[in-house]
Amino acid sequence: MTTTPDWIMIGGDGPESYNQQSSYQRALLEATKDKMTKAISANLDLDLISNRFIVADFGCASGPNTFVAVQNIIDAVEEKYRRETGQNPADNIEFQVLFNDFSLNDFNTLFQTLPPGRRYFSAGVPGSFFERVLPKESFHIGVMSYAFHFTSKIPKGIMDRDSPLWNKDMQCTGFNPAVKKAYLDQYSIDTKILLDARAEELVPGGLMLLLGSCLRDGVKMSETPKGTVMDFIGESLSDLAKQGVTEQEKVDTFRTSIYFAEQGEIRQIIEENGKFTIEAFEDIIHAKNEFPFDPKTLAISFKAFYGAFISAHFGVEVMRKAFELVEVKAREQISRLHNSKPGMQYLIVLRKN
Repeated sequence: MTTTPDWIMIGGDGPESYNQQSSYQRALLEATKDKMTKAISANLDLDLISNRFIVADFGCASGPNTFVAVQNIIDAVEEKYRRETGQNPADNIEFQVLFNDFSLNDFNTLFQTLPPGRRYFSAGVPGSFFERVLPKESFHIGVMSYAFHFTSKIPKGIMDRDSPLWNKDMQCTGFNPAVKKAYLDQYSIDTKILLDARAEELVPGGLMLLLGSCLRDGVKMSETPKGTVMDFIGESLSDLAKQGVTEQEKVDTFRTSIYFAEQGEIRQIIEENGKFTIEAFEDIIHAKNEFPFDPKTLAISFKAFYGAFISAHFGVEVMRKAFELVEVKAREQISRLHNSKPGMQYLIVLRKN
């Protein structure tokens, strides 16, 4: 199987950084706050709340959204504790937050921008989602925000022109059933490994909160706004190869190690794994809808997420030129975006069995 670079968001605090261009992801956290609070209130066993309570964010990036996620969780835990014990949590509980992401993640920006006045201690924990990165039974609530769609590898055969699984596109568009099955099989393997790792690290009865995007059942990736923009990225890279700005070989060997599963596929994988019970699978109405259909905003926001990954394969200059073309394509084909099918934003609440 072909390995790919780690998915790292563009670091720093500049105008193209993930720190400045992740309002779409933040809007989901804000939209789910009440549902997260209710889920924690209904499913967190108060016996787990001792003098130390640990929250872990898997896929923290460089901020600032991770701070919103962990604060929402801490607020919900404090509210439950105050309501059910009549005591002030500040007098009895020490909160600790563990920020996890790939080792090349911009932890410097993360810790330089920690919120003032926060009431928790924090530490960075580098490591892959697909391995144990924390001691056994070490945290009480975990959260993954827009990080539950990664795979560890490109499926075998995807980039082999002589294989029936050959995929000419940079992503799994959903239109080739054999390619989709190959991606789904790899995603299923990786997701089960991820769930096994989190189950080992989570205390008995602890919770995992998963927030992110998926496909509605029966919808293909390239039929959605997100998939359409990713098609624009692939088309832009091909255009640059035709112009001699990059090599065609580099385009032919570039694929994304992500798979946006259908809602039913996610549920089936979790249930078959057996380490968690699904306490909630909420369809979240995003405050920004699917995306703001402004070509410039789309290009900048996708650059913040995909830019570092593309740079690792093509170089920074090619990446920048590609997203200039993405903006042009989005403007020229705006009707394609308006006519696309909506994806789904979700909050999944899992309790460790």
